[in-house]
Amino acid sequence: MQENINLFLSGVKARELFSRLYGNNQQVIDHHTKRYTTLAETFKKLFPYDQGEYHFFSSPGRTEVGGNHTDHNAGRVLAAAVHLDTIAVVKATDNNQITMYSEGYPELFKVDLSQLEPIDEERGTTTALIRGIAARFRQLGLSIGGFNAAVSSTVAKGSGLSSSASIEVLIGTILSALYNGNSVKPDLIAKIGQFAENVYFGKPSGLMDQMACAIGGFIAIDFKDKEKVVYQKLDFDLSSYGYHMLVVDTGGNHADLTRDYAEVALEMKTIAQILGKNVLRELSLDDIIRNTPVLREKAGDRAVLRAIHFYNDNQRVIDQTKALEEKRFYDFLSLVNDSGSSSWRLLQNCYSNYNPKEQGVTLALAITENFIKKAGEGACRVHGGGFAGTIQVYLPDKYLNDYIEIIKVIFGKGAVNTLNIRSQGSLYINDLLK
Repeated sequence: MQENINLFLSGVKARELFSRLYGNNQQVIDHHTKRYTTLAETFKKLFPYDQGEYHFFSSPGRTEVGGNHTDHNAGRVLAAAVHLDTIAVVKATDNNQITMYSEGYPELFKVDLSQLEPIDEERGTTTALIRGIAARFRQLGLSIGGFNAAVSSTVAKGSGLSSSASIEVLIGTILSALYNGNSVKPDLIAKIGQFAENVYFGKPSGLMDQMACAIGGFIAIDFKDKEKVVYQKLDFDLSSYGYHMLVVDTGGNHADLTRDYAEVALEMKTIAQILGKNVLRELSLDDIIRNTPVLREKAGDRAVLRAIHFYNDNQRVIDQTKALEEKRFYDFLSLVNDSGSSSWRLLQNCYSNYNPKEQGVTLALAITENFIKKAGEGACRVHGGGFAGTIQVYLPDKYLNDYIEIIKVIFGKGAVNTLNIRSQGSLYINDLLK
């Protein structure tokens, strides 16, 4: 172990960094200092004969802020990194193998770097992600090498905060730091993570999650050209307005929602294809309105409504971005409410049409809207893909406890995550503490 891990992680620079990552509260800083030192102790037990310098990393989770189901039709999104993160203690090795322990999993994940072709039996596993990221680094002419790692995460699986993107970006950041002089740009690390998830893991995800985790802060992303994704990082401090963002997990079974998710993108693209284009971004809302009679006949009313949502929410991302840039926070909140209303009415992704008795998201939104109306301020919307899972809420700090108590009774004690927006993306911590 480095000469004194505790001293390294409790120094002035480390405490300043942890205050930026997790909150400027002494108890919180002490908690996270212990979290890293405990993980280092776990690493030492797992790899007792490993020599060399200890490297520390952190990669945040993310929350979708605007642009609900717009990315798959080459639209715009607004996202943000959050303080919940995946951390790692790492040492480089010369055995050409990546070995990773992840807290909560009984087995070690191992990848031989001499075999980087996809393995069918690994699809859907962390091992597939590690192999895919290493493979993409090599394909792009970047350096790779072995390492041992102990990983712990507060980005819970199924929380709607993208635990998978957080770990993908973390692995990419480790390879960048250990073998590429920490020179691989965050947006490229994000694209490498998406590649691994699409090709090796077997999930056809977009790029929003990885971009938010890699870059940090509020980030506006334009997917008009998937080969040259354009993004803008925004300087905005939610806490300065006395507000917090919350994500409420309403529960529900995600296993049977594949059809619901697929139909959203399919119906939007069907509308575009009827009018001779591949995706809605190649058309305008006027094109949809002008051709509504034929679109209704060929694709149905719901598809037309979902197309209208796309254009309105795509424009809302522009308006939300401008509101944040100009520090017009209450205009931003109004746009959040508008987006939530559009998802509920037009996009129709607050419950599954195939299981209408289960409407946790809709119920949570109805209860939250009632609370906000009484409070006189706040905003809420469905969060992420929808149909089941989470909603996003913005509330003044003075109302948080009252709201959480109401939600706990209905959805359970651990249903609410109170989030801080994290301005930093995925980090090689040692580099910042020199």
